[in-house]
Amino acid sequence: MDEIVDSMDERTKNEYIARAEALGDACLDYILGEIRPGVTENGIAAKIEAYLLANGGEALAFPTICVSGPRGCLMHGEPSDRAVEKGELLTMDFGAVVGGYCGDMTRTVAVGAAPGAEEARCYELVLESKKRGIDALAAGVSCRAVDSAARELINKAGYGGNFVHGTGHGVGREVHTPPYLNRRTDETLSAGDAVTVEPGIYVQGRFGVRIEDLLIVGDTDIINLTKSPDSLIII
Repeated sequence: MDEIVDSMDERTKNEYIARAEALGDACLDYILGEIRPGVTENGIAAKIEAYLLANGGEALAFPTICVSGPRGCLMHGEPSDRAVEKGELLTMDFGAVVGGYCGDMTRTVAVGAAPGAEEARCYELVLESKKRGIDALAAGVSCRAVDSAARELINKAGYGGNFVHGTGHGVGREVHTPPYLNRRTDETLSAGDAVTVEPGIYVQGRFGVRIEDLLIVGDTDIINLTKSPDSLIII
């Protein structure tokens, strides 16, 4: 009987997380229409948070990260009054709470024009790294193995020192929960886990790229709750 209750609780948890992530997808679609060269990081972040709270979010899952251009290297950077310039990358990391559970997503976009060659190359490296991390997810797989799968490509490309955080983490009533997908963990993925995969490259004083999806580990499959495009968007 306890196993049936636990299974029902797990389904309810993941249904709310899915709703929170769907709200994040809708928010991204909205905010892309509000971004142009000259708008400030603070202005973008304020609109993101207002949208989340006005459209079903009970609270913010965490303070919105919105960093552009050379500030993109601040992986947990708070938004500032800096105006986004044409051709720069802009990273937005945000989420809302729905039914007591968190959403979490990150997208990096180019504003006003295509970015420089190195920025574009790093974006493609991070995108492929995310895909490899997702492909490695499965019930019973070690979290360290998932981190290694995502990290290997970036290391080989010479940006290993610029990928300075874990590949992902669990999500629940708090936005950072076990299991943690990093190089130090001894944890193993279980069916029902909600986890992020979010590799990044941060080049000090120049730019940063992070792309993050939120996924559910199933018994035999992986459900990606993040439906927003992950190819580079030029606004």
